[in-house]
Amino acid sequence: MATVAVTDATFDAEVKNSTVPVVVDFWAEWCGPCKQIGPALEELSAEYGDQVKIVKVDVDSNPNSAAAMGVRGIPALFIFKDGEVVSNRAGAAPKAALQSWINDAI
Repeated sequence: MATVAVTDATFDAEVKNSTVPVVVDFWAEWCGPCKQIGPALEELSAEYGDQVKIVKVDVDSNPNSAAAMGVRGIPALFIFKDGEVVSNRAGAAPKAALQSWINDAI
């Protein structure tokens, strides 16, 4: 399963109402660290398959979702389970660290 682009309009349906845990990546095209973790998130999305959904929210195009989550810097990552945030982290990290963080939260 590839990462899914989520907008302000689809955030609740894709994230808060999901039946599986969701990793939300708040990012922007101009953000170097965001581009750094992008490929790792794509790989993790494929590896987790239907167990975990990984979505990306472009903060420039979708400022309301980022503001609602209190995002002040990017990349900002949140894990939702049953509609609630169970973990969050900021900044780039290697794939192994991201995978460990996800595994600990789900």
